[in-house]
Amino acid sequence: MKNILVLCTGNSCRSQMAHGYLTHFTNSNDVAVYSAGVESHGVNALAVAIMREDGVDISKHTSNLAEEYSNIPFDFVITVCDNAKERCPFFPTQAIKWHHNFPDPSKAKGSTMEVIESFRTVRQQIKAYCKDFVETHNL
Repeated sequence: MKNILVLCTGNSCRSQMAHGYLTHFTNSNDVAVYSAGVESHGVNALAVAIMREDGVDISKHTSNLAEEYSNIPFDFVITVCDNAKERCPFFPTQAIKWHHNFPDPSKAKGSTMEVIESFRTVRQQIKAYCKDFVETHNL
């Protein structure tokens, strides 16, 4: 069993989307995916809706703090924003750390449609990253 933690600032958008796609692309019998934040902001409703558009249900996800998973032996810790990378807590494991800074769609400005398009753009970036990550690591 491989354990993957996706870490972001508030565990509301980017880490939740990555959690959803990693779960979607991996064999759930061999891989457990978790997501957390260095803070907990709650799961963003627009992130849930945008993921649902692509057939991935994250509506049951919760917003968790990284410390809640300190006893899990992670194989991979993926930070999806620079803030989380800088504030990433110490995990007493041999976890391999990966990083990619995705734009924060919750900070998008503009009309409702412009904000939705920002979420879709980030979703597609995260989807491609997660698919490549799973394929590269044979998960």
